[in-house]
Amino acid sequence: MPSPRGSISSSTCVRRRQPLSFPGESMAQSRQQPQPESQPQPQKAFPVSWDQFHRDARALAWRLSGAGPFQAIVCVTRGGLVPAAIVARELGIRLIETVCVVSYNHTTQGELNVLKDVARNIVGIGGGRGKGVLIVDDLVDTGKTAKVVRELLPEAHFATVYAKPMGRPMVDTFITEVSQDTWIHFPWDTGLAFQPPIRDDEI
Repeated sequence: MPSPRGSISSSTCVRRRQPLSFPGESMAQSRQQPQPESQPQPQKAFPVSWDQFHRDARALAWRLSGAGPFQAIVCVTRGGLVPAAIVARELGIRLIETVCVVSYNHTTQGELNVLKDVARNIVGIGGGRGKGVLIVDDLVDTGKTAKVVRELLPEAHFATVYAKPMGRPMVDTFITEVSQDTWIHFPWDTGLAFQPPIRDDEI
């Protein structure tokens, strides 16, 4: 999934979560089904380098080290593959599974489609409800993808590197929160390119 991250200003609303403190719908015509809550379109850019992402993913592993132990990791593809590899390495977890969910089309989140479910032997951990399983993704945005994955493993511990306000209640642990209208540009989606100055007035 393309990943939502220009320079970060105070208006980007990025803040660090305190350690271990995780925790309108459109008007419808009469007799019409209520419309789903609209998601703010990304207005701010938050580019994340490989170095920064590695640091943030390791910070996530530090925080998770006190929440386990975990018998397995389920990473939400494709965004969860990179942080899951880092977290698995730091926590010494060898059993790694994927759940493949498609929801993004460039910068918009569309209908969810589960391409691959979680393997039965992973679902069976913790009495079939996921206790002892760690779910890892790069970002929780609206929470729709997280809700689908949580239904598969309701007692698993859900962790993301980044979180937006709409999806934040769906995860147990995250590192950095960004505003809902911020689009994070993950390093695997970007390359080196010329960036125009913020002000293009000739000096």
